[in-house]
Amino acid sequence: MEKEGALNILGLSFDYHDSAAALLVEGQVVAAAQEERFTRKKYDEVFPSHAIDACLEMAGLKMTDIDHVAYYEEPMMKFDRILYGVVRALPGSRDYLGQTLASWFKRGKFDVKKRIMEYTGLPADRVHLVRHHQAHAASAFFCSGFDQAAVVTLDGVGEYDTASISLGRGTKLRQIKSVRYPDSIGLFYSALTAFLGFKVNSGEYKVMGMAGFGQPRYRDLMYKMIRPVKGGFKLDQSYFSFFAPRELPYSPRLVEMLGPPREPESPFDVGDLSQPAPPGSEQEKCRHYADIAASLQLVTEEIILDFVRYAVKRTGLKQVAMAGGVALNSVANGRLLRELGLDLYVQPAAGDAGGSLGAALYFHCCRAGQPRPRPLDNVYLGRRYQDEDVRRALKEAAVDTWEYVDDFDRLAHQVAGLLKEGAVIGWFQDRFEWGPRALGCRSILGNPGRADMQRIINEKIKFREPFRPFAPAVLAERATEFFDMPQPTSRLQPENYMLAVWNIKPEARKRIPAVTHVDGTGRVQLVWKEQNRGFRRLIEAFEEQTGLPVLLNTSFNRRGEPIVNTPDDALTTFMWSGLDYVVINNFLVKKQEVINL
Repeated sequence: MEKEGALNILGLSFDYHDSAAALLVEGQVVAAAQEERFTRKKYDEVFPSHAIDACLEMAGLKMTDIDHVAYYEEPMMKFDRILYGVVRALPGSRDYLGQTLASWFKRGKFDVKKRIMEYTGLPADRVHLVRHHQAHAASAFFCSGFDQAAVVTLDGVGEYDTASISLGRGTKLRQIKSVRYPDSIGLFYSALTAFLGFKVNSGEYKVMGMAGFGQPRYRDLMYKMIRPVKGGFKLDQSYFSFFAPRELPYSPRLVEMLGPPREPESPFDVGDLSQPAPPGSEQEKCRHYADIAASLQLVTEEIILDFVRYAVKRTGLKQVAMAGGVALNSVANGRLLRELGLDLYVQPAAGDAGGSLGAALYFHCCRAGQPRPRPLDNVYLGRRYQDEDVRRALKEAAVDTWEYVDDFDRLAHQVAGLLKEGAVIGWFQDRFEWGPRALGCRSILGNPGRADMQRIINEKIKFREPFRPFAPAVLAERATEFFDMPQPTSRLQPENYMLAVWNIKPEARKRIPAVTHVDGTGRVQLVWKEQNRGFRRLIEAFEEQTGLPVLLNTSFNRRGEPIVNTPDDALTTFMWSGLDYVVINNFLVKKQEVINL
């Protein structure tokens, strides 16, 4: 019997990458988490049983309290698209078809509803499939707070769609335009990501970092591969290998155009960019790849701007809500704000993990006809750990160099003093964040005023590429002192979630060199008291001691690992990295010997 009134809806995404669960309780978003946080396998694609259990626990519910489950794709339509690609690539795609069929049968991809029913105990009529781009669109619009908006989705590919424009009004979403596979801005970017030596579906953000070191000398070559058309874009498929994927998603023709691909994990040293690189040197080679990255990034930005400009014209609305993995391109988002003057909302978990929330919201609003939830201005939707959890973890890890600071204000001042002196600190507080960014609850923090801090964290703590930038977390009302951006007005704007890049004012670059990228930009995080009171208080304490209302913020993890979830995860990362201290709740833990950095 259908429950009257508000519903409890579980949204799920899994079987590709970034599996996740999200929970609506009586119409409100109360919990959401990626499975990787629990399994410790980055981008894990398995059935999100741990995330489901965590969401239920956080809400104080049992599975019997769930009214409906919504899944973020239609698997049979997705398989139809795979067959379409295989047929286009025959006869060379026969082996790929066999491998794909074996994988789908082995992992139960044809029986998604059955697997959900078995885990949840719900009947078939309570388990619902939502199309991939419908889920993305719902995740953006119904969390945005806009009464009406142009809703833009951009990613690699869902079932057939790779991009879409929808008109959102109230509790309704109506798709008015789509771009179909194999024309895909996401696949275009990912193919070049692979060419540049990074992993597809995980290394795209590294390309954005590399692009800052280059010049877009190959822009015209990029436009040979992709060209804008009215309301979309077209790819020249001769440069790519999407239909019958080989080891790499690009073809020999792309290599002929751009030269040999970059070796994964190869050194990246561009030298002094104010000086010419010696001919034939390693620096010249690295600059070549940086120029490819810069060209790819620029063309991607231009295609995105063109597509969003069309959406605004088609709908007559300058309120734009975005989702899909491409919406995580924070450099492009900054340009959308500056050049189109949009009122822009980007779903903080814009990738496939966010599809779990979108599926729940789409069913809730568009099919069940329920009222919209409150705007999603709080992304701290993960699990919280109590002091007894921390004490147990400390005991099991045999860590005895800690103190408990019962007054949080005193703790904030103590930690701020350590940061001032150059310590690098793991900061673990409250519920963990929803989305790929650490926003002050599972963060590694440093002093942005120290020019050597970026190198120290990249080399000794994150163990990652030296060109990767870090984000400046700034008190929201002080942002315009450092960044060429309008005065913040909303806790829903992209800068709250590190989803827009702005130029750092020339006079401010000397004050915060550790968070100033080589091109003079920063991926801003605005910090409001209403969103994260503890992190806000720490930045205030740091300003009191240094005059800087800014902290260097990066995710609390080592390279190749998910962001930490539990106190045990935090202590493991602390002990196996160059972190000087870790703060978990009110526990301040230090190394046996703190290296003076």
